Amino acid sequence: MVTSISLYALHLRTNIFIIHRIMKKILGLLIIGMGLIQVTMAQDSDIKGFDKSKLFVGGGLGLAFGTYTIVNVSPLVGYRFSELFAAGVGINYSYYGYNDGYWNYKQSYAGMSIFGRVYPVRQFFIQVQPEENYMWYTQSGIGSYQDQPTYKINKFVPSLLVGGGAAIPTGGNGAITISVMYDVLQNFYSPYYHQAVYGFGYNIGF
Repeated sequence: MVTSISLYALHLRTNIFIIHRIMKKILGLLIIGMGLIQVTMAQDSDIKGFDKSKLFVGGGLGLAFGTYTIVNVSPLVGYRFSELFAAGVGINYSYYGYNDGYWNYKQSYAGMSIFGRVYPVRQFFIQVQPEENYMWYTQSGIGSYQDQPTYKINKFVPSLLVGGGAAIPTGGNGAITISVMYDVLQNFYSPYYHQAVYGFGYNIGF
């Protein structure tokens, strides 16, 4: 007979294994991204000398509450290697919640991205952004459906965002960024499945 203690131990081991895989994936992407930035920065340093004013941090924050609950946090750090090219890394977390009176839906993503931007015109850019997220999804019954079994999905979801946008100077080293991108991989579980990705954020240079 399977006891509740053994089921708990199995669940705990499964969660530890999943967390370990997430950390390995994120660490791998972080090493690759930082390695690329470091190599390019070293080349830039050999030519002109490292310029900290070319570093920038930024990202986006999204919040919505009501029938739908949406939370999105996506900080990033990058380096403007030249007038034409910038690259960097980012991390992201997003949560989506919805209650239709019968079912309670909860979906979370956590992951990391590497991005590259080409500026064909000074304030406009083309961006490519590989991204790896881990998804947690649960669907549980409420009210008259509360006796229904809970449905869960936990898995890694890759994305490849391609698009463009504009960086609008706000004075000093700050700029508002607006972008529109599309996930060309179109994984069914992607947070960007069958929809354009509209970005709005703020970058600050050093």
